[in-house]
Amino acid sequence: MTLTPQAPSSWQRLHPLTPIVRGGGIVVALLIVLAGSAGGRRSGGSVLPYDLAFVALVVVMSLIKWLVTRWKLDGVTLRIETGLLRRNSRQLPLARIQAVDVVRPFLARMLGLAELRIRLAGSNSASGRLAYLSGPLALDLRASLLAGHHGLDLATPEPAEHALATVPTGRLVGSTLLSLATFTTVIAVAAIAALAQVSKPAAAATGGTTFVYILVLGRLTWRRVNEQYGFTVGQAADGIRIRRGLLGTIAETIPIQRVQAVRKIEPLLWRPFGWCRLEVDIAGSPGREQGTRSPSVTRSLLPVGPLDTAGVLLGTWLGLTGPALLRPPRRAKWKAPLSYHFLAAGHDAALAAASTGRVRKVTTWVPLEKIQSIRRVQGPFQRRLGLASVHTDAAGRRVRAEFRDREVQEANNLLKELTELSRTARRRVTSQQSIASAPPSQHEVATPATDGPGQHTSPEGRYQDPSARHQYRY
Repeated sequence: MTLTPQAPSSWQRLHPLTPIVRGGGIVVALLIVLAGSAGGRRSGGSVLPYDLAFVALVVVMSLIKWLVTRWKLDGVTLRIETGLLRRNSRQLPLARIQAVDVVRPFLARMLGLAELRIRLAGSNSASGRLAYLSGPLALDLRASLLAGHHGLDLATPEPAEHALATVPTGRLVGSTLLSLATFTTVIAVAAIAALAQVSKPAAAATGGTTFVYILVLGRLTWRRVNEQYGFTVGQAADGIRIRRGLLGTIAETIPIQRVQAVRKIEPLLWRPFGWCRLEVDIAGSPGREQGTRSPSVTRSLLPVGPLDTAGVLLGTWLGLTGPALLRPPRRAKWKAPLSYHFLAAGHDAALAAASTGRVRKVTTWVPLEKIQSIRRVQGPFQRRLGLASVHTDAAGRRVRAEFRDREVQEANNLLKELTELSRTARRRVTSQQSIASAPPSQHEVATPATDGPGQHTSPEGRYQDPSARHQYRY
């Protein structure tokens, strides 16, 4: 299907196999449960009619959901209508789109289907969902939505992607096993083995708890491997693209403008291998997807990888080549004896950065334009030592860079300096967004495109050149 602004598409339905995907898993689970319960109630093992009514209800509801849902793209708005008794019509302006993710659960993947999750600026969760479309149509529609957002023809293909890093399966499994849960389970098994040498009844009494630990460990390992299997991160003009998943796959894009903070985490058991994890906090709330209303969402940029790979990602994507991190005065050991060896912080004109941690080292970078508040904190013990801390907070409960246990005068200077720098950074970003969103002048419209900076003869150039009028803006 070709979508163009001059020829708006008509109303479209979801793929005919959508009811199977929506109700298939539930139907199979219900049949297994009902068959088991029927065998326990009656020697013949027959299923009563009202048992099958549950299965029929699921099938009918899935079919009705498919019949009453339709969508169309008219060039400037994606419209989604659904509802039987109460009609719900959603209009998603292309200009407000932040990201479009392609999700393929296991059953949908087997049938060649995919779900589109459209996220808008200022939305708490996925603002629109199209579940399910055929795989090729989902990819074409995603490209059309992103092209329409940037003022391009809807037939413009997505910008090219450059692969940055992948996570091997062996490293993913190894990093999962080298965790606190694994360490706790090993200690518990060793303790029970030692206890068995003294008292077998006591060891048998505690064996059930250890078995539960092992089950939990197996579940955590499988969940992490299933979600992060085949993890690939790439760079494109619209942001960082991530693909992952074993049974079900997810392809998501993280626009750079939505990033509130970046964290590099180095667990104790990973440090001998030189591994770390990169996380980004993204503006917006996951809502029902994550069961929280936090104003930020945490995404893995690299589940596990070498430090040099993380350095390339940070330098290539966000330009995090600095600032240099400085340690607090030595008397800060009296206040933080266990974490002093990791304490450090610094800033430049664009970023505030800090590292901390007792057992695992966590380094956080926060763009100054994302800072929402700056606090100077001084506790009673800090007053005795002549120290104070400065906290820079972005959207989210954990999104901050902390200048801990600094000299009082240094803390006072940091408070003033960071306030002014963050204000300047916000003005700079606002000015850039205003220029990017301004309509072209008559001279720009009449002048033929050239190969000079900010002018390109192809729509692809508009995606790639940050000075072009149709650059990505969120």
